[in-house]
Parts: sequence; structure tokens; C-alpha cells
Amino acid sequence: MSSNWNSSSFQLFFEGWLVRQEHYLDELTTTITESNIYEKHDSDLRDLIERVLAHYQQYYEAKSLLSKQDVFILFSPVWFSTLEKSFLWITGFRPCLAIRIVNNSVNELSEEQVEKLDKLRREIKGEEKELDEDLLIRIQESLAAPPFSDIARRFGRVVMSDDNGRRRRRHKEEEFMGMLTSDMEVLVKGADFLRMKITLKVIEILNSVHCQVFYCCW
Repeated sequence: MSSNWNSSSFQLFFEGWLVRQEHYLDELTTTITESNIYEKHDSDLRDLIERVLAHYQQYYEAKSLLSKQDVFILFSPVWFSTLEKSFLWITGFRPCLAIRIVNNSVNELSEEQVEKLDKLRREIKGEEKELDEDLLIRIQESLAAPPFSDIARRFGRVVMSDDNGRRRRRHKEEEFMGMLTSDMEVLVKGADFLRMKITLKVIEILNSVHCQVFYCCW
């Protein structure tokens, strides 16, 4: 996968990714509706699940590459509709949504599975809160730094008339944007890690048939 990503190249990748996702969804749906689903060999079902999981992993790898080129576009991606953007939490789905989907779509969970899912929900909820509070505070602190207009006023008229002043102003602006960009990248990386973490843990808790239902509703 090329490391030279921009919004246009990612959008092309995403369009192809969605096509492949539809193929996986058709395969999952077909398997679920077959009358002998419980007679299928578990390894065959797990193989399908692993391929779907690798498909999602490919998306996050591409997203990570784009983040290094232009992290800000991920907060309002042009490849999502306005409705889809309204549901975004730090450039993606809120991790605890995975538990809600399982509870609303997967039947016949054992008592042990229910307990594990509830424990996982509380664990992930705490980590979501940590991202919301700790990392977002860091972003707010970056935004609280003197804005560009204040930087200009600090140097006064010299900024407008002196080359050295303009260079100093430009340096301050670049320093500010560098700090903000770095914090945004950390925020997105942490959120995506949490999204993959809960997906993997949910798969560990569910059996193969449950996983297929989960992916179809995901």
C-alpha cells in the first residue's frame, strides 16, 4: 500500500473498499440464511470472519496513512454523507456501539457471554471517557494558544514591514499548527485503536454464527 495518500486517492480506495464490503456482506448473509449453518465446519466460518476482519484492518491502515498526510480531513471526510458525518466520534464510530449492535441483533447469548460483554462495555466506556477528557483537553489547550491574529499583534507593525518579523510570525504559526496536528494524530490513532480493540474482543466472546450476524449488522 502506497504511503503517498491524499483525500482523492483515499476516496478511490474507499469506493473500492465499499464494493468489496458488499461482496463480504452477501457472503455472510447467504451463509446465515442457509438452513445448515450450524452444521458447517467452524473453521470454515472462522475463515470467512478472518477475511472480513482483514478487510476492516485494511481500511484502518489506509486511514492511518492519510492521517499522516492530512489528519484534519478525517474529521469531515468528503467520502461520507452529511448524515454519516453527524454520527462520527473522533473520525469513526463510537466503540461502545459494537456492544449495542450485539445486544440488539444477536440472539441466544449465554449468561457467560452476556456478563463478558457487559464487562467489556464498562471497560471500553472508561477508555472512551479517557479519550474524551484527557486527549480532547490537549486539543483544547492547543486551541487556547495565541491565535494567529494575537501573534501578529504581538509583533506589531514590524510584522507587516519587516522581513525578520514576518519570518518570526510564520515560525510561530507553523509551530502552532504542528502542535495541533500532532495532537489530532494522537487522538485519531487512540480512537481507531479502541475501535479495533472492541471489535476483536467481541469476536473472542461470540461464537462463529454470532460473529456472522454481528458483521451483517455492523
